[in-house]
Amino acid sequence: MQLLIIMKNLNSKTFFSIIYGIVLFISIGCTQNTKPIKITVQDYYNCQDKLTKTIVHDIFSPPVASRIYVYPNIAAYEILIQEHKKHKSFIPKIKELNEVPKTENPNVNLRVSALIAYIEISKKLVFTHDLINKFQDSLYNAFKKTNAKEFKASEKYALHVVRHIQNWIEKDNYKETRTMPRFVVDTDSVSRWQPTPPNYMDGIEPHWNKIRPLIIDSISQFKPKKHPKFSLEKESPFFKELQEVYNVTKIIKKKGDDSEEIKIAQFWDCNPYVAVNTGHLKVTTKKITPGAHWIGITKIACKKNKLNLVDAIYAHTYTTIGIFDAFISCWDEKYRSNLTRPETLINKYLDSDWVPLLQTPPFPEYTSGHSVVSGAASTILTDIFKDNFSFTDTTELPYGLPSRTFSSFNQAAKEAAISRLYGGIHYRAAVENGLDQGIKLGEYVLEKCSK
Repeated sequence: MQLLIIMKNLNSKTFFSIIYGIVLFISIGCTQNTKPIKITVQDYYNCQDKLTKTIVHDIFSPPVASRIYVYPNIAAYEILIQEHKKHKSFIPKIKELNEVPKTENPNVNLRVSALIAYIEISKKLVFTHDLINKFQDSLYNAFKKTNAKEFKASEKYALHVVRHIQNWIEKDNYKETRTMPRFVVDTDSVSRWQPTPPNYMDGIEPHWNKIRPLIIDSISQFKPKKHPKFSLEKESPFFKELQEVYNVTKIIKKKGDDSEEIKIAQFWDCNPYVAVNTGHLKVTTKKITPGAHWIGITKIACKKNKLNLVDAIYAHTYTTIGIFDAFISCWDEKYRSNLTRPETLINKYLDSDWVPLLQTPPFPEYTSGHSVVSGAASTILTDIFKDNFSFTDTTELPYGLPSRTFSSFNQAAKEAAISRLYGGIHYRAAVENGLDQGIKLGEYVLEKCSK
């Protein structure tokens, strides 16, 4: 009543000024915190970088790392393409994965949901969450400040998709392989793989061929040509390959640390865990895996072509799918052929003091994982970015190695493959047949996904 009396006594000019002020106040209040959340391709690269650093910290093996990279990318991509017609879904081609749930909520920002899904699935696949959590908190707080309503709706939808993807992930046999028996070393046969210095570790991931592939029809679909028949006869093809490893590394060592071969071997080493015993001390270094190196190359290509968010995630998803299946195919052959490493035979039959340029990884020799993965990744990247795509590979800069420039992805793959011979850890057959194995697998992935 008192308010009415006051209003009645006001002149019309004052009255309308008050009304205008009230309307303006309400209008400003309603428009605050309602700007659309902007997601850039750099936000995606930042997510990927945090995941890579976490993988390096947790020391995941190359096959396991490929699993950690591919699943977040699939989730993010399948969310994002709902608003884009340029690229097709991979789901009809991926084994046992049903279409992701769609949303009709107009408040959902699919770009935000894609990033959230990438982060949330990443966290489910690694051990250490500190780095990702810190990044996530900073990102999510910025989203909330920009548009809390849009963030909440986008997060709710993303988590719905994450549950859908997670249910599929849990059926890939990974958990089952964690409890399978250790690999039994056959000490009665000189041709069979033996643990190598300096730590004589058990064979890594002997049951990786039990993991569900994504695109290839079966784990043995791309069995490589057989390596030369094992023989220690000096004129046999196998012994000549063994002698080649020994001779090549001796020549390279004489050239010194500035030799091109040593630079190539070190650049493509990509051993996630190297231990060097010095007296009573053990010095360890942690680095990216070979798959991560090619994911780094993918990002370099995307940046060079200034790809937008959806195109960049498409390129990474396609490449990580090929890398994932390549590791399954390669590891299937490794533990089937179960071939001993050059280091074991050279120390026993040629030179007990010889050491390879690179530390021999703890799993059988044939075929070369670097070669198979490089063949698959380079084939897919060539299809996306076309042949003769030159680039400067800066992936190893964080690990103290200079960049290298390539005229094409295929040239980089060939160098990655031969680096294993230079490093003294693979025979030539493993390098050449492995590269061929990866290329054929990559071509099949492209053919299957393009239909």
